[in-house]
Amino acid sequence: MGSLDTNPAVYSAFGDDGAAFQPLNPDDVRSYLHKAVDFISDYYKSVESMPVLPNVKPGYLQDELRASPPTYSAPFDVTMKELKASVVPGMTHWASPNFFAFFPSTNSAAAIAGDLIASAMNTVGFTWQAAPAATEMEVLALDWLAQLLQLPTSFMNRTSAGRGTGGGVILGTTSEAMLVTLVAARDAALRRSGSNGVSGLPRLAVYAADQTHSTFFKACRLAGFDPANIRSIPTGPETDYGLDPAKLLEVMQADADAGLVPTYVCATVGTTSSNAVDPVGAVADVAARFNAWVHVDAAYAGSACICPEFRHHLDGVERVDSISMSPHKWLLTCLDCTCLYVRDTHRLTDSLETNPEYLKNDASDSGEVTDLKDMQVGVGRRFRGLKLWMVMRTYGAAKLQEHIRSDVAMAKTFEDLVRGDDRFEVVVPRNFALVCFRIKATGGMSEEHADEANRVLMESLNKTGKAYLAHTVVGGRFVLRFAVGSSLQEERHVRSAWELIKKTTTEIIS
Repeated sequence: MGSLDTNPAVYSAFGDDGAAFQPLNPDDVRSYLHKAVDFISDYYKSVESMPVLPNVKPGYLQDELRASPPTYSAPFDVTMKELKASVVPGMTHWASPNFFAFFPSTNSAAAIAGDLIASAMNTVGFTWQAAPAATEMEVLALDWLAQLLQLPTSFMNRTSAGRGTGGGVILGTTSEAMLVTLVAARDAALRRSGSNGVSGLPRLAVYAADQTHSTFFKACRLAGFDPANIRSIPTGPETDYGLDPAKLLEVMQADADAGLVPTYVCATVGTTSSNAVDPVGAVADVAARFNAWVHVDAAYAGSACICPEFRHHLDGVERVDSISMSPHKWLLTCLDCTCLYVRDTHRLTDSLETNPEYLKNDASDSGEVTDLKDMQVGVGRRFRGLKLWMVMRTYGAAKLQEHIRSDVAMAKTFEDLVRGDDRFEVVVPRNFALVCFRIKATGGMSEEHADEANRVLMESLNKTGKAYLAHTVVGGRFVLRFAVGSSLQEERHVRSAWELIKKTTTEIIS
């Protein structure tokens, strides 16, 4: 390959022959995409046999591929060859059915097709006029999903009575959803407290349980809240690590008595560590006493709420200000796709709206549309609504519910297997499709030794390449997380992982 880099004559056969460069040559588009589709199909057929975690070292890719960009073009086949030879072996395979770490990053044929088509169209839908179908599709897909989640009509863009006061937007991540709602809540609290500009910002306080995702605390800093006024409320086994409304009230009242302004509360449905569920309705009732904004982070577990048997976890949502969930985690829609709903879009757009002359148009001026640029941090945006719509249109509610229930059933199977082995304990009650378990301290084993045994167990499992688990700390104990939900997973993969766990544990303990 090195000789080709320095010999332009060789590359003339590959297209550097003086002909006009056509990056969207129709024949190339068809040829390249056919090869990419073949690669994707083959990847899904073979990913089960690949090590879930790669055995590579930092900097490996620059050693294998060139450190400097090529000057001359090469056949697409050369690019694909290097992809297969160097990139794939360095991937952590989230698509593997042996991936049980973090939360799943699900996918589907319909989502991939939707993302591919959206990428090909490459529309930039910052205003309705810039991409009417893209905006309308996003609105439609969000309203469909809101109906599957049985959200109140106050969160929908369109209702039977016409355009509503609420609505939604598809963002990249939960972090963005938290950030934009924090900014809206911040501005509302400043106005409410009679602040001149941002002079009152040091008085604003925000609240979440200690199990809330760390991205919340990052978003608070980005939104300008004083770290000293970011409250992390302790949780414990008495509430299965969910937020205790009584403790929340106590902390918020103490802040109010001290002259602070309670501004924002984040409740989580399905925390990352243990899948704990904060009581949405009770949290909303407490926050209402202080006129504080309530946001529900249902990034992972929100998908389960399309099933009637899990919908109760959102009870009280009609009293919150915003809710976000991420179909890219558990609803078969590839990254990135976080759906944010707000009860009053004006509270968001008042803080985020931009209106330069070059974006003014009759549709925006009419008030009949919400330009989605005004509900996010930036202006430019991808056509994310297409893949979400294609997933719901292709599979329908029944198949999506079947997918969720299958994952939950497999997690229940794993939980039963763990409970049936007296060397282990389930640390917190299973919610949804996550099982938190560990080797328990028995006999002469101290808790510290048990922590170390669990750490060794996780590292040993992951080194085999046959399974990938992550950990957390719950109640001061090192705990293994077994998250079911990879799109290719079947019960046989769960049982195979359990056999590997038992075998490795025997080796460790002996």
